[in-house]
Amino acid sequence: MVQLHVKRGDESQFLFNTSVDVPLETLTEQVAVIYNARLKVDRICSELPELADHGIAMPPNMQGLTDEQIVDLKLRDEWEEKCVPSGGPEFNKDEIGRRNGHAPNQKMKEVLRKTMEEAKALISKVLAGVCVTMETVKEALDQLRGAVMIVYPMGLPPHDPIRMEFENQEDLSGTQASLQVIPAEEAQLWWAAKEMQRGKKLQDYIGKNDKTKIVVKIQKRGQGAPAREPLVTEEQQKLMMAHYYRRQEELKKLDEVEDDSYLRSDWSDRQALKRQFQGLSNIKWGPR
Repeated sequence: MVQLHVKRGDESQFLFNTSVDVPLETLTEQVAVIYNARLKVDRICSELPELADHGIAMPPNMQGLTDEQIVDLKLRDEWEEKCVPSGGPEFNKDEIGRRNGHAPNQKMKEVLRKTMEEAKALISKVLAGVCVTMETVKEALDQLRGAVMIVYPMGLPPHDPIRMEFENQEDLSGTQASLQVIPAEEAQLWWAAKEMQRGKKLQDYIGKNDKTKIVVKIQKRGQGAPAREPLVTEEQQKLMMAHYYRRQEELKKLDEVEDDSYLRSDWSDRQALKRQFQGLSNIKWGPR
């Protein structure tokens, strides 16, 4: 199997196994679907700490308002009494005003945080050399969904970002996250500064060797060629810098040493051979 190391820019994303005879249109769509699904997991994981610390999201018409403004406008959160965390809530006010402040207890918080770490580890195994599939990402999503159901048996409000992500109803317009998403039909793969054209097969670019590992970069169509891969990796560069630093320190120490005692050694005497020929090498002036 050919192993693809998928990157976006200089950032590693995941490893993916495929074959050399796969059509590039199919391969590009597979990679884009996994890439976008991993982004969904990341977005959910970024919201889970807020859910654990401050409870469910408030209705959009109440978000950002002070308590006095809510009272003056006679607004009421009808989901506050329906969506109660298991074990009862612990009040922790959200200073931003996005969530209602009725957070889960410490035990339930640990459930959310532990599941979040497990889900992140499941989809981020580049260093471990483990390939990611769509089934892997679905498993991570199922783990997150299960943890939320444990903490909130009655579910989350329909306007909560986490529930919207689970139901594929998220609205990313105007957010930084929307710039990261690449629709499958607009995705394009690049390898060795070459655009891998749809309509061809992978073997048209890398040959028929089925035991190859290559680095491909995913981009939106029309964004131009991504930056080329550096000749040395970041880790190799760190090792080289550490080596040069140690060498420099050694040279500094040698420069600081000014030991000239060797000048008094016999082997450093330039006149020793001349005195030996003249018979003057072993003269002693003391009494015999």
